[in-house]
Amino acid sequence: MTSNQRLPASLTPLDVALRALLTDLATVVPIELPLAEALGCVTAEMPQLKASPPCDIAIVDGWALRSHDLVGASSYSPVPLASSPAWVEAGDAMPEDCDCVVSADSVEENGPLVQVLVGAIPGQGVRRAGGDIAVGSVVEARRCIGPRDLSVARAAGLKKLNVRRPRLRIVNVPAASDGTMELIRETARAAGAEVFLDQAPSRDATAIANTLDTNGCDLLVSIGGTGVGRTDAIVTALTQRGTLIAHGLALQPGRTAAMGRVGKTPLISLPGAPDQALAVWWTMALPVLDRLSGRKPRRKLSLPLARKVASQVGIAEIALLQRDSDLWTPLAVGDLPIEIIARADAWLLISGGSEGFAVGTPVDAYMLGQ
Repeated sequence: MTSNQRLPASLTPLDVALRALLTDLATVVPIELPLAEALGCVTAEMPQLKASPPCDIAIVDGWALRSHDLVGASSYSPVPLASSPAWVEAGDAMPEDCDCVVSADSVEENGPLVQVLVGAIPGQGVRRAGGDIAVGSVVEARRCIGPRDLSVARAAGLKKLNVRRPRLRIVNVPAASDGTMELIRETARAAGAEVFLDQAPSRDATAIANTLDTNGCDLLVSIGGTGVGRTDAIVTALTQRGTLIAHGLALQPGRTAAMGRVGKTPLISLPGAPDQALAVWWTMALPVLDRLSGRKPRRKLSLPLARKVASQVGIAEIALLQRDSDLWTPLAVGDLPIEIIARADAWLLISGGSEGFAVGTPVDAYMLGQ
């Protein structure tokens, strides 16, 4: 915040504003999505999975045999076989009654004589039925889907997943940074939202109000125009279109943010500066998205501080942290340059009632990129 930037007349505590936004907010209805589109979404309830693999399979190339026939086999004491064994490639179903696979040079064939030169144990070179996915397993609900989850789904033969994917409409106000808009759009997609983008035709309040369309969306986010300057009209537009909950957050950066409802749809108005927009996104928009998607609480990591963190009393502040071994190193507090945002591993919310934390104090920080 610059020294000459005007602020709203009053600042609403974060918990008060967030509680008002979350009131009566329900999770969205699950939908089915192809696996390629489900990455980053939150799982809903799924039927039990089938076993994978469905039968015993070879996991190496070699000869399929019965281990009990090979007891005592060695190059000095080969074990003869009545007939040639079956050759299997990795991924082939195991022949009936075979429970192990031995390498190509472990079997000698001299005319009609076939003998094995090594012993083996049951399951050697074999993946048992259900070894990857046990029959009756379930896809955990309320889980954010990552690449490893998609691997499990493919192994189970699934083509689609049941997910909750909130629909987010972003309204960019003219003169707001396109860089901020792209940052929020990409961040929202990474959080599992389906994102639609609109551009308000001008900074006029009525023009902005007409763009605040809730049709087909679960959350509205506007970017820019949240200050109290002569051309900052988002609050006027919101009151024309819906109900204002708060203008001004007790948060640094992000003090000029606003929020309300258009009909039953929550609206969060982010300032145009990237650090202010991200701070409000992390503290207000992400909890709303998590409620809409039914996601489990986001992971925090508790580590001691490598240096003290000082904060002003009366307003919550965002601190960016970098992990150095088993310590959090503070990078910035309150003022968050883009380069520092890119380097950070986590963000920490310092409450308005705190003066900060002494060196060595363990703090719980939200991991970025989760």
